Amino acid sequence: MATEERLLITGNEAAAEAAIRAGCRYYYGYPITPQNELTAYMAEHMPEAGGVFIQAESELAAINMVFGTAATGQRAMTSSSSPGISLKQEGISYLAGAELPCVIINVMRGGPGLGGIAPAQSDYFQAVKGGGHGDYHIIVLAPYTVQEIVDLTQEAFDLADLYRTPVLILIDGQLGQMMEPVVFRPRQPPSLPPKDWALTGAAGRPRRVVRSFFIRDPDLVAHNEHLQAKFRDVEKNLVRYAETNADEAEVLLVAYGTAARVCLEAIREAGSQRPRLGLLRPITLWPFPTAVIRQRAAQGKLFLAVEMCAGQMVEDVRLAVEGRSRVGFCGQVGCGTPETERILAAAKTLWDGG
Repeated sequence: MATEERLLITGNEAAAEAAIRAGCRYYYGYPITPQNELTAYMAEHMPEAGGVFIQAESELAAINMVFGTAATGQRAMTSSSSPGISLKQEGISYLAGAELPCVIINVMRGGPGLGGIAPAQSDYFQAVKGGGHGDYHIIVLAPYTVQEIVDLTQEAFDLADLYRTPVLILIDGQLGQMMEPVVFRPRQPPSLPPKDWALTGAAGRPRRVVRSFFIRDPDLVAHNEHLQAKFRDVEKNLVRYAETNADEAEVLLVAYGTAARVCLEAIREAGSQRPRLGLLRPITLWPFPTAVIRQRAAQGKLFLAVEMCAGQMVEDVRLAVEGRSRVGFCGQVGCGTPETERILAAAKTLWDGG
């Protein structure tokens, strides 16, 4: 019988190991800091698992290799950091349009442009608003511990197969480099739809077509309506979040990734002082936990979005609140994390009506 396995491992390496244990046997990547440990781990361990590792000649090549493999129904993955993910956006749009399951990991660095290799969260818009062309969404997961990187990476492959969609795991560079103890638990494979759309050779059966190109306008309209119905289904069934002290809080901090960890420290430092603080941590950035934020706003909560950027997720918090409550922002531009003192000061300013 399989047993739990405990390891001390970095976030990048944990994501790679979790992918292998989830059945990923095809990885295509191109080096960029701060996710290089993930690619290096795959280079060493994917062949041991009977899989394929290819260092592609570019990010464009890597994402299109993922497209080809995903079209055959195999589990495939790529990873990169912010500028590299930008180069993959056309391919991601094609994957979403063709309804091909895969997993993409973005270990975010500072920007814009080449920016720097220190951690940041400035890729939120790119991830959740459809960074490529066309009307589409992909599922976006946001872990905040190395253990959650393991759990969400393994689940990401199941979600990709369930909804026939790319799944993006958004990890800031600090989490990718951080080393923490994790537990790899035996997994019972879920019941997933058969891949009767996959290209496996048409001998003895009707041909199958995987595409995102529809030359007749009515066909493209019908395809888009089908995609939008799927997105609504995901929004209905997949929203995930975690709350800390939410019922008692007067100001709810909204944060993900490393920023959420800093918020937990700010809550501990605040103690019983006014305003009382709590945390609402989105685990799915898309679909976003709009309904619970709206519900908390109706209870009179104030909201402070805490991000490692100039302010991106805060816009979705404001949209969720719909003017029912005040929303503040505390951020750190370029790279790095907001300090707890700044978070506490911003919460006090918001509470005082600023």
